[in-house]
Amino acid sequence: MDTLIFDTHAHYDDEAFDGDRETLLASLKAGGIGWAVNACASVDGFSRALALGEKYPFIYNAIGVHPDDADRMTPETLEEIRRLCDREKTVAVGEIGLDYYWHKEKEEHLRQQEMFRAQMEIAREKRLPFMIHSRDAASDTLEIVREYMAGGMYGGIIHCFSYSREIAREYLNMGLFLGIGGVVTFKNARRLKEVVEYAPLSQLVLETDCPYLAPVPFRGKRNSSLYLPLVAEAIAELKKITPEEVVTATTRNAKTLLNLV
Repeated sequence: MDTLIFDTHAHYDDEAFDGDRETLLASLKAGGIGWAVNACASVDGFSRALALGEKYPFIYNAIGVHPDDADRMTPETLEEIRRLCDREKTVAVGEIGLDYYWHKEKEEHLRQQEMFRAQMEIAREKRLPFMIHSRDAASDTLEIVREYMAGGMYGGIIHCFSYSREIAREYLNMGLFLGIGGVVTFKNARRLKEVVEYAPLSQLVLETDCPYLAPVPFRGKRNSSLYLPLVAEAIAELKKITPEEVVTATTRNAKTLLNLV
């Protein structure tokens, strides 16, 4: 495969990589991986995430706070995100969004929505695309994204897309990208497979969310960008094209969205 793969969403600062991070990252290019975006998630994770972008030329950063940490965010947190968005290797605001799976209380939902909106405002201000996490929060996520896109944004990815074809259509019609990873290889991922068949290749990007969501046959094990060829193969099979076509298109899509062309 001549074209290198772009992993648009990884967490290489995660402790799961503490034992062999340097060795693994040094092996990516030989494994067909050309670039990765290391997505920040926690309030106290900015420095770890940024350090990887500084050390490795092929790693870029997305700066933001996952909804699980919404209750820990302060005005100072938002100011820090705003400041870090000016760094040369910062290419997106993320991962941000809503997660109601573990958070059932209305007050928690409202706090997540407040912090989601605040970070979307930063993405607009800094003219950066966004990377959205959404779990068990389909309608609220769509409503907020629709609200901001109507006011002018700079594109984005619905990370680890897991909803229906009807919801996918809404995001695709807004010109957004769907992040597709290891879940598309799971036997029980019928809904996602339907979305991948339906969505234009020009609006798909590859991602791992590593160390999570490794594809079959590595499901349940630590994920890494080295497994993305399996994701490309699964997409190719669904769309009846070659894996090379999938990689060429998704790499082009990622570079265009993240202004790395």
